[in-house]
Amino acid sequence: MTQTLLTLNAGSSSLKFALFEMSDGQIDLRASGQIEGMGSEPHFIFRSATGDILQDCHPSADDAGDHAAVLDHVLTVLGSYLPDASLCAVGHRVVHGGPNYASPIQVTPELLAELHDFTQLAPLHQPHNLAGIVAAQAAFPHAIQVACFDTAFHRSHPWVNDTFALPRKYYDKGVRRYGFHGLSYEYVTQHLHSTVPDIAAGKVVIAHLGSGASMCAIRSGQSIGSTMGFSALDGLPMGTRCGQLDPGVVLYLLEHEGLRPNEISDLLYKNSGLKGLSGLSNDMRILEAAATPEAQQAIEYFVFRIRRELGAMAAILGGLDALVFCGGIGENAHRIRQRICQDLDWIGLHLDDHANSSHSAVISSEQSRIKVLVVPTDEEAMIARHTRSIILDAKQGAKLLHA
Repeated sequence: MTQTLLTLNAGSSSLKFALFEMSDGQIDLRASGQIEGMGSEPHFIFRSATGDILQDCHPSADDAGDHAAVLDHVLTVLGSYLPDASLCAVGHRVVHGGPNYASPIQVTPELLAELHDFTQLAPLHQPHNLAGIVAAQAAFPHAIQVACFDTAFHRSHPWVNDTFALPRKYYDKGVRRYGFHGLSYEYVTQHLHSTVPDIAAGKVVIAHLGSGASMCAIRSGQSIGSTMGFSALDGLPMGTRCGQLDPGVVLYLLEHEGLRPNEISDLLYKNSGLKGLSGLSNDMRILEAAATPEAQQAIEYFVFRIRRELGAMAAILGGLDALVFCGGIGENAHRIRQRICQDLDWIGLHLDDHANSSHSAVISSEQSRIKVLVVPTDEEAMIARHTRSIILDAKQGAKLLHA
């Protein structure tokens, strides 16, 4: 039997998955896919390890009505693709791990209950991450379930970047800066370490730009600053999220606009950012193609905030050796990268326009003191690596127990 592990990234109406084969402690991608539009108009795509599309279909709403139904569909497809596969573990992306979890951990009933308490801190993601775990436990009762936290990578923050200027009792209760997109930052950091170790050992800013967007200051492989804070609302403007906001605005919305807390939550999480500013879309491709002033202003604000945060991250680091782009926008929108990097020669950053428009791995010029790179991120691979480590630790523990 082929030993395999599965990774799941569960959203409100989507589920991304990847299947990895384990051999001698190593892992190799065998297949991946995703289903979007759960409960409405489901769209399922299944790919081989080389990216070839093996299946592209639209299941019925009943077959993809919730995470449990989707997992049944995924299990059927994977079973026909790898009939001899034996699933030993499932690794899950969990957005919020709170102040205490700085590494992946095997899921227990006690852990699951504790993670539910963090739902109010990540209402867009946490409930669906946990629903994915519950569905996987039912579908694969004998497999080890592993939670991998987006906040864990940032637990190395110094205190000054972890706290707010509030009475200390709130920090002790968990009101602090957590940072997110940690699995992406961790993957990119490990990639730099294996490919350009001199850069990885230095002062690096990684810009994870997509529907969710943030930036991270990394020194010697450790996160020391992040644009995201207590929630996934802070920092850069995103597809539908507001980014940095004066807290007085929230008070104004409560007191003078008469908005209820749930209405403010919907406004800040679902109807702001690029979508709110443009009045058109949260999709950067649509905005770049649009001729409306509002769409162009939304892009200008997005770029402005990234450039502003780049200066802040460089100040936190005490200099800058490299800027790395990842995420859907960071990896694919060369015009956005160009606008972010223009006129930064004063800090020693020069873009190579041809390399940038060609989506090369290195897009800085030879004259640039600061390296600018594009690294496709792979959160699924990072989850798989963590899950493998938990499996190996469990096996080693079992050996010691029976020795």
